Amino acid sequence: MKKADVKIGGVYSATVTGKCVEVRIDAEKPRGGWEATNLVTNKKVHIKSGRRLQPVVGATRSAQSTSNGKAKKVASESAKQEAVVAEKAAAKKPRKSKVAPVVGEKKLSCIAAALKVLAESGQPLNTKEMIEAMQAKGYWSSPGGKTPHATLYSAILRDLAAGDDAQFVKTGRGRFAART
Repeated sequence: MKKADVKIGGVYSATVTGKCVEVRIDAEKPRGGWEATNLVTNKKVHIKSGRRLQPVVGATRSAQSTSNGKAKKVASESAKQEAVVAEKAAAKKPRKSKVAPVVGEKKLSCIAAALKVLAESGQPLNTKEMIEAMQAKGYWSSPGGKTPHATLYSAILRDLAAGDDAQFVKTGRGRFAART
């Protein structure tokens, strides 16, 4: 909307904090823009440019105060705006559920699979041997990482920092066993 089309006292649709609300233009600011009142909340807002304003189609709307002094929405929306909102809602795709259906047993984590492999082998292994055994037995496989053995090594070192509560024991250079 052009600056010349904006009238003081007029009601327009404006985008305020990401929401389309109706505002009443109260005054023009000396350095450009307008002071306006949000008709839903009765708060003062600053409209910087006419591009943020759209003419309201249909009946004018005003906010009504409740007994506690806060404003409430008035239900008289224009039919055209309601149709646009309904169209946008119908055009949106439904969100995919992030919860995977539980089928059978839950997959083991890399650490849990490593502990299981170490317990079954009964001897200390390095991380490459653990990864190969986990993949061969189907306990865990890398989701596409290039160096899963380095990730496992890092996780084991973090676990060893727990001291006596650690699940792993370092038996030699690069070799680990499960704590019994």
